[in-house]
Amino acid sequence: MRQNEWTEQIAALPMRWDKSGNLRVLMVTSRDTGRWVVPKGWVVDSKKPWRTAEIEALEEAGAVGVVSKRPISHFFYDKQYEDKSDVRCRVTVFPMVVEKLKRRWKEKDERTRDWFTPDQAAKLVAEQDLSHFLRDLPDNQEAQAAIKRLRKAA
Repeated sequence: MRQNEWTEQIAALPMRWDKSGNLRVLMVTSRDTGRWVVPKGWVVDSKKPWRTAEIEALEEAGAVGVVSKRPISHFFYDKQYEDKSDVRCRVTVFPMVVEKLKRRWKEKDERTRDWFTPDQAAKLVAEQDLSHFLRDLPDNQEAQAAIKRLRKAA
């Protein structure tokens, strides 16, 4: 793979608002290293990207809700494999308003999930692009407009 090439992944950014109206994002731990990440996975050719985001949120975090058909961001990271090889990934992020969390879900025994403020989440993630996006999320007018539309639809 050439330096400027990457493989595509899709992510959900599950979110809710607490009783005070403050935004919270749902993060999960990765299965391999236990680092905090957003639910994400490989592109599925037979599915729309937002549907893939919805599936990843359900399988990895047990989150059920409404996913936007428009992404709000993307970030890059290097996926490391057990054999020490890696691949550059470009992850497209779709916002999701969480309506409920399942008590049992596909990867429950492999991951931990928790709610964080965007700033807390930004400090926890290893991916620099994702960290910047999360930290700037409350002031990102384009993302906030998309989230507002999504909340009305939910």
